[in-house]
Amino acid sequence: MSLTADCDNCKANELKGQVRALNDLIGVAHASVSTIDLDALLGAILESAMNFTEMPAGSFALYDNRSGELTLRAHAGLSSAFVARDAWTVTPGGLTDQLLRRGEILFVEDTEQADFFNNPLAVAEGIRSLICIPLVTKGHIHGILYLDDFRPRTFEQNRMSLISVLASFAAMAIENAKLHQEARQMAVTDALTGLHNRRYLEKVLPQELERARRYGLSLSLLLIDADNFKKFNDTYGHLMGDRILGTIGRAVRKVLRSVDFAFRYGGEEFVVILPETSAESASMVAERIRQRVIDDSKVVLCNDVAEPVTVSIGVACFPRDAQDSESLVALADSLLYQAKGTGKNRILLSKEASS
Repeated sequence: MSLTADCDNCKANELKGQVRALNDLIGVAHASVSTIDLDALLGAILESAMNFTEMPAGSFALYDNRSGELTLRAHAGLSSAFVARDAWTVTPGGLTDQLLRRGEILFVEDTEQADFFNNPLAVAEGIRSLICIPLVTKGHIHGILYLDDFRPRTFEQNRMSLISVLASFAAMAIENAKLHQEARQMAVTDALTGLHNRRYLEKVLPQELERARRYGLSLSLLLIDADNFKKFNDTYGHLMGDRILGTIGRAVRKVLRSVDFAFRYGGEEFVVILPETSAESASMVAERIRQRVIDDSKVVLCNDVAEPVTVSIGVACFPRDAQDSESLVALADSLLYQAKGTGKNRILLSKEASS
């Protein structure tokens, strides 16, 4: 075979490789627009990127610009020990920080030959080659995509030259999904307190009651009201009233578990749903909220108001006290106003629950 024929074959093979790489890249692009659910999107992009680079493992970590933390949100092909650390702080000036700030993709063909590579978790996992892909749009850092192999690799030039395009697809898709997530959150969130709004309560409460009924579980509801709120507004003005409501909202969030729900019910009233919680346990949660509001208001408002903010709370429990949403809220409301009528700054349960 002549030298010219050899060159023609090389060019043909190179062209075929480029076409395959572009076709695989189209697969990544399709994954990037496959969904606007953030977690589903991250999983789809990770799987597609692993296929594109022919890497057997990988992970996705999102970056919080306020805390400087990376949080693991998707992974594949890695041990449970390796992914047990699901959040870590980016060290200022460190390798990851530099990659994120510069938006530079890092290729490591053999970790044992890279002097800068000293991650003990990755060494213990047996990672021998990797690609770190920062995901950045318009200077805004979204996170980093790691692709890993357990053997040294020589990365294919044609394919690797397209990684930056892959990163752009992924970063734009993540930005779009995050904006959609924020928009959905705003639709069900009260801006002043950071709690869910009443419209979302009307959706969640029937769902949680049905789940409790199906599995034979208790569910408790707290109805909370700020004591003397009109007096605060009249004395200190509406801006101070807004600060008080915001303080109560933050105090409630600090006390609750991740499975609980908190809502601004209207005005100075709040509702808390406590799944799988008896009336007695709910009263203890209510007491922690009552005390937290006092403590936090002393700290936040100490220079502006003469007395701490207090709340009164009514506690109702399914199935002990009521069988449906309307009855549960009505009983909690009745107990709340009995608490306010007998001194305020207190918690009241039904007689059956407190006996």
